[in-house]
Amino acid sequence: MSEEDQYFLYDETEDTQIRFVSFVGETNRFDLAIVGTERFYGKKLVLDIQSNRFAVIGADDLEAPGYLEHAYRLSEEEARELKDFLHEVIL
Repeated sequence: MSEEDQYFLYDETEDTQIRFVSFVGETNRFDLAIVGTERFYGKKLVLDIQSNRFAVIGADDLEAPGYLEHAYRLSEEEARELKDFLHEVIL
């Protein structure tokens, strides 16, 4: 496909802040990249490097039942450990 055939919804460049964090909980090790950007209305893009999964997360998402379990395919205990950490970062 040539550039003439492509229809861009947007093509922007933005300065971001990225925090790389690795920590071990009682049940799992987490290696995260947390991206702060204006793109997601104050939410963070949280990439789990170990599982190759990511989600856009804000305070409301942390309180949504089953959100972290579904997004990262975690057990309830693993999700609780991640949620405890993300409360410090997201809020």
